[in-house]
Amino acid sequence: MNKELMEALDILEKEKEISKEVLFEAIENSLITACKNHFGKADNIKVEIDRDTCDFLCYAEKEVVEEVEDDVLQISLEEAQEISKKAKIGDLLHVEIKSKEFGRIATQNAKNVILQKIREEERSVIYNQYYEKEKDVVTGIVQRYIGRNISINLGKADAILNESEQVRGENFKPTERIKVYILEVKNTPKGPRILVSRTHPELVKRLFESEVTEIKDGTVEIMSIAREAGSRTKIAVRSNNPNVDAVGACVGINGARVNSIVDELCGEKIDIVNWDENPGNLIQNALSPAKIVAVFADPDEKTAKVVVPDYQLSLAIGKEGQNARLAARLTGYKIDIKSETQAKDAPGFRYEDYVYDDEYDEEGYDEETYGEEEYVEDGYSEEGYSEEDYSGEEGYSEEAGAEYEENPGEA
Repeated sequence: MNKELMEALDILEKEKEISKEVLFEAIENSLITACKNHFGKADNIKVEIDRDTCDFLCYAEKEVVEEVEDDVLQISLEEAQEISKKAKIGDLLHVEIKSKEFGRIATQNAKNVILQKIREEERSVIYNQYYEKEKDVVTGIVQRYIGRNISINLGKADAILNESEQVRGENFKPTERIKVYILEVKNTPKGPRILVSRTHPELVKRLFESEVTEIKDGTVEIMSIAREAGSRTKIAVRSNNPNVDAVGACVGINGARVNSIVDELCGEKIDIVNWDENPGNLIQNALSPAKIVAVFADPDEKTAKVVVPDYQLSLAIGKEGQNARLAARLTGYKIDIKSETQAKDAPGFRYEDYVYDDEYDEEGYDEETYGEEEYVEDGYSEEGYSEEDYSGEEGYSEEAGAEYEENPGEA
């Protein structure tokens, strides 16, 4: 029994997670390569390895002939009968090859074949391991800055956090542990290339899944996420169990659950709202913490008109339009926000028609009340809210905005 070889294979299998069968095949191929280098050809060379004892046999199949023309493929009858007395002309005889007879170059080539196979299998194992984690969150250790990119060690492989996937304002120090979202795993000749992100909305989703038990077991479901990395995230959740409060489950006792996620995201604010199939209710929730007077949602055009109290206009829009922008992404609607004063000045406006109540149909508006009449004020965007920032001409009060920036809670 070849104990040394067996021990070496056991260590490789344990440390590199490479199966013994692959290593046995690599040894067989290396011996065949050595024979080819030693004899010039290896078409008739066979290698057999006992998987239990690691004993191996290398032999050549040679044809018994009267006159030898190719000593690699043929053997004379006299030599054949020395090996086997039953040998006769035309038989195929197994002639053992002593691996110790190989030259230095042949031995070195055989060694290189084994090492190359081990490296390939090691890269393949690492690739498969991280490919399974694609679109998931892992913990890594910051190693060093490569230009403006960051190299992060994930354990058995290094990942690259590109500048475009970094959150503005986040600065990491070497050896610091951070959580990242695996965007893509590519298989390259030099090993797996792993791209990670700190800005992807799915990072927040995966963090909630790991932190909130109710989300992990399916009791609470995340329906939509809108994120501006480093600043604010809005997340809409719903409960599949009437006895479980979706928002409360995500917040946790004294905010413990959401606070741990906020800490991981370096202080990024997170708004958690209830999902509603009625677009009017959903938009009202999405614009939280602003109070809403009325919502008129058109599910066909994916647009919505919202009326808020005058003192809530700047809060509804948010600093630089952030609150409205995130609400638009969260709901998928273009949202047009007006104050009560702006709405009353609009042609054909009837305040009682805009009072928000539960009598709206499932589509969030009453066709009998509104008909086809457009609720648009001159100078205001008819297409509703886009991702461009609000300005003073589109319903945004600069005075109110300034007041909100100075006293957010009083605006």
